[in-house]
Amino acid sequence: MRYTEMNKEQLAAEKARLEQQLGEYKSKGLKLDMSRGKPSPDQLDLSMEMMDHYGNEYVSENGTDCRNYGLLDGIPEAKAIFSEMLGVPADQIIIGGNSSLQLMYDYVIRALQLGVMGSDKPWCKYDRVKFLCPSPGYDRHFAICESLGIDMITIDYKPDGPDMDEVERLVSSDESIKGIWCVPMYSNPTGISYSDEVVRRFAALKPAAKDFRILWDNAYCVHHLSEDQDKILNIIEECEKTGSPDMVIEFASTSKISFPGSGIAVIAASKANIDFIKNQLAFQTIGYDKLNQLHHVQYFKDMNGIMEHMKLHAKIIRPKFEAVLSALETEIAPLGIGEWNSPKGGYFISFNALEGCAKRIVGLAKEAGVVMTGAGASYPYGKDPRDSNIRISPTYPTVDELKLAMEIFCVCVKLASTEKLLGE
Repeated sequence: MRYTEMNKEQLAAEKARLEQQLGEYKSKGLKLDMSRGKPSPDQLDLSMEMMDHYGNEYVSENGTDCRNYGLLDGIPEAKAIFSEMLGVPADQIIIGGNSSLQLMYDYVIRALQLGVMGSDKPWCKYDRVKFLCPSPGYDRHFAICESLGIDMITIDYKPDGPDMDEVERLVSSDESIKGIWCVPMYSNPTGISYSDEVVRRFAALKPAAKDFRILWDNAYCVHHLSEDQDKILNIIEECEKTGSPDMVIEFASTSKISFPGSGIAVIAASKANIDFIKNQLAFQTIGYDKLNQLHHVQYFKDMNGIMEHMKLHAKIIRPKFEAVLSALETEIAPLGIGEWNSPKGGYFISFNALEGCAKRIVGLAKEAGVVMTGAGASYPYGKDPRDSNIRISPTYPTVDELKLAMEIFCVCVKLASTEKLLGE
């Protein structure tokens, strides 16, 4: 029976049963962590053979000694792999260090201090700088804005991407809006991939600010769970078609392909943007870790090598997603107390509880030894206006740990829901 169909006596009895059940879990002293979307040790083991390539090979195909200074924008064979991955010419790519997040932070802080290509002045010279933040979204994007004093405006998600009516209205009317964060493929945490219409509407934006930028974090572009894969349009090509080639800056990395913290990251953009960014970067670094770039190329060889490698990741991750979804379908769906996505890729499952219950659920789970991402973390300033969204991160625990964690999570969802319906 759905909880909304129960009378108060039935709900009170259910609540008492759940409290006893949760107490039993608490007594076990469990420590289960689903707080971050980290690859599991099994996934990291997949790339260990890359260490075998750390031998005496250190010369790039163009003759560059990768042990030395130089090649600010990366070795050509690494650019060739990312060129195929992102569908962007090699001369529109910069290979960075080990973190796309660092590249994003650096881009925003340079925009604040130095401006972007075509801007009249640095962003910090404006009275206010605002970013649009499709939510629920990536908490670290929002942390960048908050740490740098950039105002954030929450944009709701629709089934095929951000609410483009609202994006278009705001961008076209407010010159202080300088950017928008996007995770277009298997979005963090909704799992949504932007529809063709959404991508085209992004490319067709007519911003009031001529220095407005779409920050396109294509973090999960090859992170499929099966052969049934989402596809998205190439935003850089679409912006070229609309005559706005400089409006988008795209980011990606191998952080969840090879080794997080030891991968390689990339910026892709129009040729003019890339030249402008390279001029700014020249004061920051002489060049990134070319040996690491070379080792990645030696191991993966080409885009086909990466795709075959990602099938191994999927084989490990898919059963974990299935365990989460099975628990939700079995324990929560019949009760009508939650909604969730069933993504085809990425690293997260986005769960929406009854309004006003998310913080309570996460708190109850923590009491029972299950650590989750804080409720509200997927919204600007950590404030979910509905207090309903919870990001589930299935990748790090083992399948058995995950099944146990989901048992506890479902009890917490049920208990918080009975409290809500009883008006407590």
